[in-house]
Amino acid sequence: MAFTAPIDSFRFSDSYQSAFAGKRVLITGSGRDGGIGQALALAAGLNGAAAVGVHFHRSYRDGFDLVVALKELGIQSFALQADVTNTGDLWASRSYIVEQMGGRGPDVVVCNSGLTESGYRFGRALAEIDNESRGERRARVRQSFLDNLKESKEVVDTKVDGFLAMTHLWAGEAVYHKQPLQIVYVSSRQAIEPGVAVPGYVIANWAVLQLPQVLRVNLGRASDLVGACCLMLPFVRTGMTEAYAGNEKVFGRWQPRMLEPFEAAQAVAQLLTRPQEELDLGNFELLVEGTADDTRLSWSQVKLVVEEQALPWSAAAPLAFAKS
Repeated sequence: MAFTAPIDSFRFSDSYQSAFAGKRVLITGSGRDGGIGQALALAAGLNGAAAVGVHFHRSYRDGFDLVVALKELGIQSFALQADVTNTGDLWASRSYIVEQMGGRGPDVVVCNSGLTESGYRFGRALAEIDNESRGERRARVRQSFLDNLKESKEVVDTKVDGFLAMTHLWAGEAVYHKQPLQIVYVSSRQAIEPGVAVPGYVIANWAVLQLPQVLRVNLGRASDLVGACCLMLPFVRTGMTEAYAGNEKVFGRWQPRMLEPFEAAQAVAQLLTRPQEELDLGNFELLVEGTADDTRLSWSQVKLVVEEQALPWSAAAPLAFAKS
């Protein structure tokens, strides 16, 4: 059985109950054991959620084990397998989710699906190999190019296309049924502080930061029904980050140690207790400070400011066109 989470660590104090209590919660990418999605599913279930949807694509074994663990604790939960980049797959899941949630759509959708990259130096030429012929080098460079870009595309598609599709599906349902909905997008601190070797990951997480505003503009008068915000998380110890756990050059510039999944989940629960109007359109960064033995977590709000400045040379000689 692939379920290793320390369950009791996800039982938070009463001050965090309002984040999930009585709510129907759907979390994408929550199947993988030890992942952030699993941590959020446990946090929701163990802190009063009315129903928890555990979504996965490939991690079906871990996903079903999580559902079994939640049900054994008396928590209403269900498994959902779907490819978030396949719109037909997502549409087909709609009626099943509503049925499992007692005839209504989710109150909270956490878009957490994501992949990472094994790493490559974006735009850099491959190192030379002694005694390699020019033909062999061309073949090696071509294969590296194809492999790297395929990896980046999968990362971008999962995050951008997946989040866009989930938003379109459930925001549409909420507006049609006049049912309030809160959407939480899981992004990364690397969106604003890019790390080397993971270009697709950085670009995808940056794009996510624009989704709340894009949704608000498109909903127009119906925007009061659907609120959205982004979480910019630091390094959390998961299957995707374990390889970096001992490399302070990777994560040490941000934090004294990697967070455990239950710590990140508790911080998310703390943030989600805040009023909806305070969270809407916000990009919230989780800061990790202190030492490895005395760690403090706090939230900050990141403002993405667009500043335009006229170019003097262009303003002095603008192109002018007159109708004939």
